[in-house]
Amino acid sequence: MTRPSGRALDALRSVSLEPSVSLHAEGSCFAKFGNTHVLCTASIDERVPGFLRNSGKGWVTAEYGMLPRSTHSRIDREAARGKQGGRTLEIQRLIGRSLRAVTNLGALGERQIKIDCDVIQADGGTRTAAITGAWVALRIACERLLLAGAITQSPLTGQVAAISCGIYQGQAVLDLDYDEDSAAEIDANFVLTADGQLVEIQATGEEHPFSRASLNEMLDLAETGCNSLFDLQRRAVQDAGL
Repeated sequence: MTRPSGRALDALRSVSLEPSVSLHAEGSCFAKFGNTHVLCTASIDERVPGFLRNSGKGWVTAEYGMLPRSTHSRIDREAARGKQGGRTLEIQRLIGRSLRAVTNLGALGERQIKIDCDVIQADGGTRTAAITGAWVALRIACERLLLAGAITQSPLTGQVAAISCGIYQGQAVLDLDYDEDSAAEIDANFVLTADGQLVEIQATGEEHPFSRASLNEMLDLAETGCNSLFDLQRRAVQDAGL
């Protein structure tokens, strides 16, 4: 079986994580997974949601959106439709959960960090690119809080990244692009931490049920892919001078 991109079964697309691309945001990262490009920014808000007031804890939340010409044909802005779609809500909640999994909210103090993930160009794997880039943006924002003396310890307890895997033409493959994603028999997204823990698995049998063996095969690929992403995240933070 030959993948449409010509990549090996266990090969990532060309991935780059460019830090500090936004002039005004406290943290930012431009994540490119092949032709999927996502701008991730982190904004510090000295207020917390109402349910956390006087708790001594902070919050990390996320918003996600696809720009009108991020896909083959123009899609309307959700603001113009008056509400967010179910897919958007699901993805931004996933991003928030993933980042909070490696955040000590008590160490953040009563402040909120809002992550915005805007898909400029989509070619499959937008949610996984968003999570991976969002961690870099969050790390930079937290470092700025430390340097300013606003907090005394980093609220981040580890790294988190995400990658897609799937069964395509009977073979487990890593980091699906759109051509594979649209034709995959099994489609899965894995969110992992750098110490080998699982945050979330989203797996769907698009054409038929799948076995535990297939899930394990995809998980093995995801661990290998995320290990490469963790290295790229650390390098991006270094490139930001932090």
